[in-house]
Amino acid sequence: MQYVSTRGQAPALSFEDAMLTGLARDGGLYVPRAVPQMAPDDIAALAGLSYEEAAFRVMRPFIGDSFADAEFAAIIERAYAGFAHSVRAPLVQLGANHFLLELFHGPTLAFKDFAMQLIGQLFQAALARRGRRVTIVGATSGDTGSAAIEAFRGLDNVDVFILFPEGRVSEVQRRQMTTPTEANVHALALAGDFDDCQARLKDMFNDFAFRDEVGLAGVNSINWARVLAQVVYYFTAAVSLGAPQRAVNFTVPTGNFGDIYAGTIARRMGLPIDRLVIATNQNDILHRALASGVYETRGVTPSISPSMDIQVSSNFERALFDAYGRDGAAVAQLMDELRDSGRFAISQGALEYLRELYATGRASEDETRATIRATHAATGETLCPHSAVAVKVAQENLGATPMITLATAHPAKFPDAVEAATGARPPLPAHMADLFARPERMTPVANDLGALETLIRERRRS
Repeated sequence: MQYVSTRGQAPALSFEDAMLTGLARDGGLYVPRAVPQMAPDDIAALAGLSYEEAAFRVMRPFIGDSFADAEFAAIIERAYAGFAHSVRAPLVQLGANHFLLELFHGPTLAFKDFAMQLIGQLFQAALARRGRRVTIVGATSGDTGSAAIEAFRGLDNVDVFILFPEGRVSEVQRRQMTTPTEANVHALALAGDFDDCQARLKDMFNDFAFRDEVGLAGVNSINWARVLAQVVYYFTAAVSLGAPQRAVNFTVPTGNFGDIYAGTIARRMGLPIDRLVIATNQNDILHRALASGVYETRGVTPSISPSMDIQVSSNFERALFDAYGRDGAAVAQLMDELRDSGRFAISQGALEYLRELYATGRASEDETRATIRATHAATGETLCPHSAVAVKVAQENLGATPMITLATAHPAKFPDAVEAATGARPPLPAHMADLFARPERMTPVANDLGALETLIRERRRS
């Protein structure tokens, strides 16, 4: 199994090398050269398996010879041992033909745990085998950072630096990043928005001298292993509702496009997904792009669903690579246009491809609050704002095919927004009950590449 860059100029890599590399040296994102297929009988055979067993069967074809079967199975077992729900990703029915996929039972109460707990174990095994150290730098709009810190805290061969936009994450999200005490983790509050954090991250990866000096590695959703881990719950959810004999739809609250691209991979593997619905908040660049054919940034407006406050959806590049017939030069040109002018036009053929695969919708702030309130009153299910955005858009796309909406975070991560909508403040789980009493440790940083690189050089352990 080999992985190629979406911009066509970087060498093909194995799964393990693509995982440890993160961003390709040509600035592109790694994708499999070919997507493995699962036969209908193999999909049906997932029914009744544990989440871990299903994860092994879904992901194993992508791993190649990077990990032996027994080693990979043990890694998966360790990755999900700390989840609070035995099913890992349970389904809850919201209404006729509408189901909620709860992805917030991991240690940091967000869907990012499914990928980050796995990638932490994969990194640890690969680095120990190679006798290497790496410096992981990540950018987060809220949940990736805490999930990464939780996955890598205390590891001997990894230093972790997480950039988050100062003042633009919830207090729970911030405290999950700033209260760990391990010396190898560092929370950096950057003066800017998430797109600034993501841009500086990419700048560091494109500074090859710095990248090689500190052994830079990335665990953002640009890392293929992150996307792969998220493919699994599409299969487990769909099989629970009768796949492959029965088709399903999915609605995904979408910021950086990684989670819904995982659904795209599941569909290409053979899972009978009729429609993937992109749900955006008021920062609706993906909704606008598929409606107009022009991807154009307009600045970020802070919202009550901050993890979706994004204008540069990095993983959309993977979808564009597919839409342009895997033409890396064409994708590189689009990304150059985006960098230089903040916009690019999608060709007619590529736009038709994307519209065939994805439906889109958006939710305003008032609509998000109203959905939290109405869902709680009708079902007793309390939604976080991101999940509410998705439920609102899903309700506009309901039909004869079952709809599965992804609930991406625990409501207690956004207590102010939930309390304002329902009148009740969602409590944190017992293992986080003292979160607000823990001392915080973070470093304010300027939106400046040189300052960031200097700080990382000084703080990392040699």
